[in-house]
Amino acid sequence: MNPTFLKPSDKEKSRSDPSRLDRVKSLHRRFSAKLVRKMASSELSKSDKEVKAQMKIGPYILHETLGVGTFGKVKLAVYEGTNQKVAVKILNREKIINLDVVGKIRREIQNMQLFKHPHIIKLYQVISTPSDIFMFMEYVSGGELFDYIVKHGRLKTNESRRFFQQIISGVDYCHRHMVVHRDLKPENLLLDDRLNVKIADFGLSNIMIDGDFLRTSCGSPNYAAPEVISGKLYCGPETDVWSCGVILYALLCGTLPFDDEHVPTLFKKIKSGMFPIPDYLDKSVVKLLLHMLQTDPMKRATVKDIINHEWFVKDLPPYLFPPTNESDASIVDIDALREVCEKYNVKEEDVTTALLSDDPHNQLSIAYNLFVDNKNIERNTDRFSKLAMEDYYQPPSGKSLQRLDLKQKHHPERMPNQNRISSTLENLSTSPTISPGVLSQKSPNVKRAKWHLGIRSQSKPDEIMSEVFKAMKSLNFEWKLLNPFHVIVRKKPSDPSIDMPKLSLQLYQVDNKSYLLDFKSLVDEETPDGSGPSSRHTSISMQMKPSFRVSRSSSISQNINPDAMDSTPPPSPHIGIKQSQTMLFFEMCASLIETLAR
Repeated sequence: MNPTFLKPSDKEKSRSDPSRLDRVKSLHRRFSAKLVRKMASSELSKSDKEVKAQMKIGPYILHETLGVGTFGKVKLAVYEGTNQKVAVKILNREKIINLDVVGKIRREIQNMQLFKHPHIIKLYQVISTPSDIFMFMEYVSGGELFDYIVKHGRLKTNESRRFFQQIISGVDYCHRHMVVHRDLKPENLLLDDRLNVKIADFGLSNIMIDGDFLRTSCGSPNYAAPEVISGKLYCGPETDVWSCGVILYALLCGTLPFDDEHVPTLFKKIKSGMFPIPDYLDKSVVKLLLHMLQTDPMKRATVKDIINHEWFVKDLPPYLFPPTNESDASIVDIDALREVCEKYNVKEEDVTTALLSDDPHNQLSIAYNLFVDNKNIERNTDRFSKLAMEDYYQPPSGKSLQRLDLKQKHHPERMPNQNRISSTLENLSTSPTISPGVLSQKSPNVKRAKWHLGIRSQSKPDEIMSEVFKAMKSLNFEWKLLNPFHVIVRKKPSDPSIDMPKLSLQLYQVDNKSYLLDFKSLVDEETPDGSGPSSRHTSISMQMKPSFRVSRSSSISQNINPDAMDSTPPPSPHIGIKQSQTMLFFEMCASLIETLAR
């Protein structure tokens, strides 16, 4: 049944409506009961503190109890080295085993450690003991959004929209990575000292078995979707959308759309989808509420619908939904790939296989996409919101990724009087560490190329190749990956019968700071003795730099014999084909360089 508004005839009647007053009283009763529980918890924590004043877990010193969660207590802790405050959630192993959710807890903890969003509580470290699991998380001091609403009543439209935009940004982030909250409510939305929303308990509540909702939601089913309270097994992103609709109503009205002390009556109200709405609400947000609080989950708004709604997009900070480049999706991010390998102790082949499987529920695929999204969010947050970026501090136990060794090999464009290192980047994933001070021996049997076009770069090799892959993708090029820094490339032919030229594209290390991208034309031709095809190449080197520099190598500036030019044999029938292939090669190079220079 679709939601129906029990609408007062005028604003004064809305304010004096007895049912509305009952809901306000109910909200305050819940707040009072919650305050009593907090006071009792505080008194208990003081006595605990006297007995165990300096209880220590790893580098953390535990302090008073902040609250009681599903699996145990939540305490305040201080990191000994920096005096940084953190919140520690203590999960009781016995309860976890009894609920048979050990595997799910492990996977969720792994995902939460990867979550990095400005409006989601971050998980820094996990320490296990025989009896408990300690999850050390971001601590925020501004209290719960629930308390803020009780204190201030209904909020102004702009303030409500700002809170709601931050909530939806966090919900969308986790939905895209296959995590559903299932217990969204103002009590689980915390505020920092700058009144920014932080979603708590994300990634744990979705492991609850269906049917346990009422026992695990602090006795507050007011935010539960109709399909949840009906005992249906299905429970996905639509339930979070319903809960967000209830939260939006509470922000705008200061009361709940569905409320009653008698639980069966409350369930009837939720299932009916009928709720009152005051006249002061804008028509645009009323339409949004109607769409979000549809009792039929198939007709309910999606997160995408919310993000595109006219009321939602007003004054929307760009960092909340950073733009994504669709052409990047088919390009593997080497940094993210290695992060996943290190995190899950797997091989690169395992991760690439998971990505090629197109299974959105694969843990390696989820972890990889999280790393990619985190980089994108960091980049956009730094650009659009310095305030949010301040909350991106790293966990105390973070371990930096070490750069790996590079196999030494001369680049054929090297000048003979230079003695610095010049190496290919072939075995980046299998070698130990870079040794920039080691000089390589001159490589024998290397034919010096005739042309040298240089654009330097001091960026990381992975970043250089990432830009190259993006450019090739945008130009509709096809390529075969020999290794992450060496590819064979051709332009995708419009006619399969056309033989498009191929080029070898390889990144070299010029010195301990610079890298150089080399282009080689791969054209099959008959050898003079007719023994078969050989590979002829023209070499072009691109050093990633804003400007271009073209110079001739000394090999073509030496003495030229005019008689030798006169004795040149007449053109063969293959000359035109070779010239055409050469022109196509240079056109490919020019288009690629032009795209990279944008």
